[in-house]
Amino acid sequence: KETCNNESLENIANKTQLDEIEAYTSQLFKIKEVLSRNHMKVAFFGRTSNGKSTVVNAMLRDRVLPSGIGHTTNCFLSVEGTDEDKAFLKTEGSEEEKSIKTVNQLAHALHMDESLDAGCLVKVFWPKTKCALLRDDLVLVDSPGTDVTTQLDSWIKKFCLDADVFVLVANSESTLMNTEKHFFHKVNECLSKPNIFILNNRWDASAAEPEYMEDVRKQHTDRCVDFLVEELKVVDRAQAPNRIFFVSAKEVLNSRMQRAQGMPETGGALAEGFQERLKEFQNFERSFEECISHSAVKTKFEQHTIRAKQITETVRDIMDQINIAAADKRVVSLEEREYLLDRLDFVRSQLNLLIQDIKKKIEAITEEVKHKVSDAMAEEICRLSVLIDEFRADFHPSPHVLKIYKSDLLSHIEKGMGKNLAFRCSDAVNASVQSSQQNMMECLKPLLPSAAQSQLHMLIPSRKFELSYDINCATLCSDFQENIEFQFSFGWTALVHRFLGPANAKRALMLVDQTLPVHKSEICVSTEMTRVTVDSRTPEQSLTQEELMMSMVSNLASVTSRTSMSVIIVGGVVWRTVGWRLIALSMSLYGVLYLYEKLTWTTKAKERALKKQFVDYATEKLQMIISFTSSNCSHQVQQEIGSTFARLCQQVDITQKDLENDIQRLTDKIQKLESVHKRSKVLRSVIFILKKDFLQKKNTYLNTSKLHSDSLLYKKVK
Repeated sequence: KETCNNESLENIANKTQLDEIEAYTSQLFKIKEVLSRNHMKVAFFGRTSNGKSTVVNAMLRDRVLPSGIGHTTNCFLSVEGTDEDKAFLKTEGSEEEKSIKTVNQLAHALHMDESLDAGCLVKVFWPKTKCALLRDDLVLVDSPGTDVTTQLDSWIKKFCLDADVFVLVANSESTLMNTEKHFFHKVNECLSKPNIFILNNRWDASAAEPEYMEDVRKQHTDRCVDFLVEELKVVDRAQAPNRIFFVSAKEVLNSRMQRAQGMPETGGALAEGFQERLKEFQNFERSFEECISHSAVKTKFEQHTIRAKQITETVRDIMDQINIAAADKRVVSLEEREYLLDRLDFVRSQLNLLIQDIKKKIEAITEEVKHKVSDAMAEEICRLSVLIDEFRADFHPSPHVLKIYKSDLLSHIEKGMGKNLAFRCSDAVNASVQSSQQNMMECLKPLLPSAAQSQLHMLIPSRKFELSYDINCATLCSDFQENIEFQFSFGWTALVHRFLGPANAKRALMLVDQTLPVHKSEICVSTEMTRVTVDSRTPEQSLTQEELMMSMVSNLASVTSRTSMSVIIVGGVVWRTVGWRLIALSMSLYGVLYLYEKLTWTTKAKERALKKQFVDYATEKLQMIISFTSSNCSHQVQQEIGSTFARLCQQVDITQKDLENDIQRLTDKIQKLESVHKRSKVLRSVIFILKKDFLQKKNTYLNTSKLHSDSLLYKKVK
């Protein structure tokens, strides 16, 4: 049933086979029920105080039934096995389980107020684990003395007609009495050749008179043989001595109880010759078991043996089919598992190689993107003036409008540069990204199952990849300060800027402002000291261009700081040299030029000046972020390709996991198939042995009367 219901073991066992086996199971349960209802029954009879209960207790190896001197057992007591761990009893007509300790109150003749009638039956259930005899559905029936009742006929009908074996317990200190003979004559009238054993109990008394022991034994034996052979005619004279035994049940009981308690079995006050009496009792038990087996074979097991042989043949055929199917399926599963193991190794090795290869390709692509974006951005910075000239917006030198103008200008530059960079780079980068994604997909596709391959395209984004350049001009140029105040192009400041450059002019003008208040004599001294310092330098310590420029500016500043007297003297010299007309003309032209520039310094001119200043400023700032922006773009490309590759690798990981699960499933299946194969093989062997054994026993034991062989067959069948 387990094999049939296991989905992983399909086609190993089918429903038809299961139904057939279950039908046999049902038949076996019915046979078991029949056997459990029909116990093998042994009845113990004899005169009062002959030791019937003690014999039963000795066979049970414990004081189960009440025993003692005088008339002890007042009713019938049956002892049968129970699978429970504790003993209990039931009275006739009641299913109430009572304590085993109450057996003395119910069955002991001395408890007349609570004892039952002699014709009643008390069932004692004793754990099978404590007595081997009770494991084979054996019932031992103890009876009151045959000399204390006149209801022999009712006893025989009620308790003896279904008995398989009778045990007559006689007192070896006296002899076989007519009361005992009379009872068994009536039994012999009702049953055809009952199986009877005679126990001459209390044989330990013979140890007191050893010189008469053999004579007394021969006397009892002859009398018992005559009773069995001549009077009852249940056995022949050759077999009769095998039914007669001389024992001491009390000694055997005490010895076995001492042994159960861990004490020497020969301890205590035992009479001489105990070992012989113990061996005699054991011979009785052995012969008794053989007789029970012979009766069981003839009455119960013959037809079941024939049926069992038929069942074994059918079950063997089913086991053959299961064995062959399991073996074939195991071979197929082993081959499939080997293929999956090879497939898993291939996927793992190829994935490791692809990871290294694709990492290198991603690095190459990102580096290419970095250079491409860097070059494109450098070109856009060079044409920044064109982009700024394209900007159109309302301009006014007022602070509020100027702030809005600069904000819009920054947005225009950011959008324009982003658009231009996208035009220069995005298409090429997107094509490179898509190409690398397709390449990764084609490389990983052979590692996936066909079902996953058909859906692999869904893992690649359908959207077009767009680079985000993130120039952020607003933050980059936030500290830009424009200068749109009017400045005469031939003024002192403009000339300094023109000749020295913006950076040096700024430093020079700052130096002039600091030196103008200085006294003329100090300037002259400073000039002379500078000259001396310069002249004293070695060729290796020659002036740098910047230091020379600073020296010239200092001299120029010293000239401008002459007193008005010097100016007048110089002016007079010039006047006399060129004349007043030329000076007046020059001054007029200078004034006209100043006036022209002043009049043309309109709002448009201011806007052009601001844009020019912004071009210079933004160019310097944007040059600083070329490397950052290109690195950011390459990082975006790396993330895009890396995420796609990660999704593809995830599918490969799922494939590996599925392969591992399939391999584990096949491993479990192979183990189950091996178990089924081994179990079916063992069952086939067992069935073969059973079939052979049944046939042998049927031919050997069912048609013969060998008691020992009957016992073996009984045990095997049970």
